[in-house]
Amino acid sequence: MSSFDDRERGYEAKFAHDQELNFRIMARRNHLLGVWAGELLGYHGGELALYAGTVMTADLAEPGDDDVLQKVVADFQSRQITVPEADIRAKMDQLFGVARREILTGE
Repeated sequence: MSSFDDRERGYEAKFAHDQELNFRIMARRNHLLGVWAGELLGYHGGELALYAGTVMTADLAEPGDDDVLQKVVADFQSRQITVPEADIRAKMDQLFGVARREILTGE
């Protein structure tokens, strides 16, 4: 039974590692999205960093990407900035790849 228990612990450890890795990638992606959106909103310096943080925390509202998407859409609308949702989703997809590479390579 020992080898079965060892295998089970190994699978649990891999699952936990994968979950943590995915969380870090998504947090990085959301930060990058916040920087991108913040620049379009006209933020610079400390304001830009604060805004990027608000985009990151928006992801904690509900599972999935819709909470982040809706925050950015609402912020754009409040400033009369027109960026189609499809373009924001495409940017999110692009930045996911960037964030994944950065996290996996330690950039």
